[in-house]
Amino acid sequence: MGRWSIAALALASVLSGTGPALAEPLRTVASFSILGDLVHQVGGDRVEVAVLVGANGDAHTFSPSPSDARRLTGARLVVINGLGFEGWIERLVKASGTKAPVVVASAGVTPIREEEHAHAGHEGHPIDPHAWQSIANAKRYVTAIRDGLIGVDPEGRSAYEANAGAYLAKLDALETEVRGAVASIPEERRRVITTHDAFGYFAKTYGMRFIAPQGVSSDTEATAKDVARIITQVKREKIPAVFLENISDPRLMMQIARETGAKAGGRIFSDALSEPGGPAPTYIDMMRHNIREFTAALRG
Repeated sequence: MGRWSIAALALASVLSGTGPALAEPLRTVASFSILGDLVHQVGGDRVEVAVLVGANGDAHTFSPSPSDARRLTGARLVVINGLGFEGWIERLVKASGTKAPVVVASAGVTPIREEEHAHAGHEGHPIDPHAWQSIANAKRYVTAIRDGLIGVDPEGRSAYEANAGAYLAKLDALETEVRGAVASIPEERRRVITTHDAFGYFAKTYGMRFIAPQGVSSDTEATAKDVARIITQVKREKIPAVFLENISDPRLMMQIARETGAKAGGRIFSDALSEPGGPAPTYIDMMRHNIREFTAALRG
């Protein structure tokens, strides 16, 4: 191929928004599956995404391995949630010796503090890290990821900006869907029990109430006193449904459902996506799945 043909192809790639092709995809590490999906949405074909805590995994209880450190060593960019979600990440970054920039996707998010939760009392987790449960916050994640990718791959700016713009438009549409679905639930029925307190941002943004026997981290065990108090509260307030999370042992929720008569809703996704082919393989699929489960159980 002549040099003019090569130049023409390069120009066409810029005009089409893909940017000049990379010799090999940009190696990027995301701390958990939800972030991995967001990085893929923004990075497209220009990135190769390795996820430390995969589908249905629990980042709260994750224990990194030497192979995880090696992944960071070879990365050009590392993307984490922040807000204390990955308690192990600083040690892992240090052990890996990676020189890759670390993007904190939650930068700019206004955090929910423990005292704002209806159910608090688990010391050691003063900030709720599950900011992605508000779609407005997920949009902040996307812009942080976009800027991080541009920082290490400036030649891909046009591609990253185009991908991020298209995805942000999808998130705007998703926001409308979720708000419409919550509005269809009678206000007095917008109350549920979940395994751990992962939906504080969803509750604050969309006007629902979530109660959990565990705190904002699933690595804390609910005590018998916690469970008894929750059972009493469910009976007293006639809370209509309990939901099982994909990362948690279902036995606790089933006990609460049995002893209160509350409806056991379907499985929901809080801290991790499902496997490919499952009900929630992407962030948008996850949010749509959860709101379908909520509305099916709570509309009455």
